[in-house]
This record gives sequence, C-alpha cells and structure tokens, in this order.
Amino acid sequence: MDETRWLIVLRHAKSDWSAGLPDHERPLAPRGIRDAPKLGRWLTGEGHVPELVVCSTARRTRETWQRVSDELPAPPPVEYDDDLYGADVPELLNAARRTPSDVTTLALVGHEPGVSDVTLHLAGFGDDTRQVQTKFPTGAAALLATADPWDDLRTARLVAFFRPRDF
Repeated sequence: MDETRWLIVLRHAKSDWSAGLPDHERPLAPRGIRDAPKLGRWLTGEGHVPELVVCSTARRTRETWQRVSDELPAPPPVEYDDDLYGADVPELLNAARRTPSDVTTLALVGHEPGVSDVTLHLAGFGDDTRQVQTKFPTGAAALLATADPWDDLRTARLVAFFRPRDF
C-alpha cells in the first residue's frame, strides 16, 4: 500500500530591498515579518506540519522559516542547503529526492522562479494550478500530495495554495 507523502513548496516572505545589501543577505521587510507566521498557523490548522525542512541559505529564507516554525507545535529539523539559493527544478527535485523514506511531510523553502516551476513540473498546468501559473507571491506555499517515494518523485497533485493576503 502506497503512503501519501506531502510536499510543501514555500517561497520566502517579502524581503527588504532598501539596505543595499547583497541579494543573499537581504532580510525580511516589515510585511514579510508580519506575513510569515500566518503560514505556520495555516500549516498547523491544516495538519500538515513538516517533519523535515530543506531551506535556502539566503537570509530572507532563513528568517521566513524561523517565523513560520515559531507557530508550529514543535519545530522540525532544518537542513540549510546552498543549492536551494537560486535553485531550478532539477536542484529542488534533488533536494526532495534525498529525503529519508520515513518522512511523510517535507518542506522546501526557496525562491522564484524555482518554487513555481517545481510546483508546476510536479502538478502540471491544469485548472487546479491556475493560481500558481498566475503568480507565486512572496510568503506563498503550495501543498502537494504524492504517492511517489521521495527518491523517485515525479508527479504530485496540488491540494492547496496558501497566500498570506487570503488569511
């Protein structure tokens, strides 16, 4: 019997461009600081708290994940991965495919265009993914379900699309 696995693909919350810092070092903007906890509350309410998180090393992704995890019942282990900074579909899939088989819910925290590209790569371009096709805003997350084992992740179904402005 196949077990459903859950993949949460998360784009960092709104970042601050005003400080003139290198891209990798940009912090969250006030809106990002305000929005990120909403996702943690939503994940808890939906019953999809990740057991493992793989996060880009960029400051804005790390700060986003910290604020999301502050709202979870217990913070899951986090792996910070340089390859997720600017990652494309193959790099994001490789991160997911390295996930231990006993993990049922994984979160990937990254950047555009990779997060929307990997979501559409897995879930396709149907009516159910129209919001993702239109825009994957900062602080948004795609909740995907798959029967594939992590090491052979090929397809998934978009179950929900979280946008901070909706909550």
